[in-house]
Amino acid sequence: MNIYKVNDIKELIEGNAYVGRGIVIGKSQDGKSAVSAYFIMGRSQNSRNRVFTMRDGTLYTEPFDASKVEDPSLIIYAALREFENKLIVTNGDQTDTIYESLKNGECFSKALSKREFEPDAPNLTPRISGMLTFADGDFSYQMSILKSIDAEGTDCARYTFSYPSKEGLGHFIHTYVCDGNPIPTFQGEPERVVIDSDIDAFTEKLWNALDEDNKISLYVRYTDLATGNFEDKIINKNQ
Repeated sequence: MNIYKVNDIKELIEGNAYVGRGIVIGKSQDGKSAVSAYFIMGRSQNSRNRVFTMRDGTLYTEPFDASKVEDPSLIIYAALREFENKLIVTNGDQTDTIYESLKNGECFSKALSKREFEPDAPNLTPRISGMLTFADGDFSYQMSILKSIDAEGTDCARYTFSYPSKEGLGHFIHTYVCDGNPIPTFQGEPERVVIDSDIDAFTEKLWNALDEDNKISLYVRYTDLATGNFEDKIINKNQ
């Protein structure tokens, strides 16, 4: 087994009906861009009734048809926010927890010590989070998963991973291994993936690899490390 293998993200996702929500962070192969991506999937009508919307620099999940919303508590949130030289991306309202904690001088892991997995038994969906920190024309990044320590949800296990940026290398963390009842949660370290230099190629590869029935929305951002400017792409299945 090659523990240093860098996978094509298509091979990790394609043919898997349900990997849930996923975060990818890394550096493009040409070394020019910091890359972040977030996607959502859903099985229920309530989950599928969503789109990504960008407002004032913040990415939100919002209802596609407000009249069909059953329970907004775990599906409507700010998914991506900026604070000073940091870019935060998560699969829930812990985005705001991290943002407010940074404002108070706390770090990424300290912020997440205040949160735990989602209260959606029997699945007990993990909370996954990432944060890029930009400095001196480069960046480093952290990723986190908060998951139940047992099937009953008696306590929370917290894992934080910290990475330097390396050309062409990204890390991919997602909420579920595959479909199931209950749904098995992600195991182990974030998966090593290749990050294409071209935003269109990477966006297309990721979107096309996701299950056609269950994918909902995808956001991809490439931040130019020389200028700080970024290009982003949003794909919503509900248009």
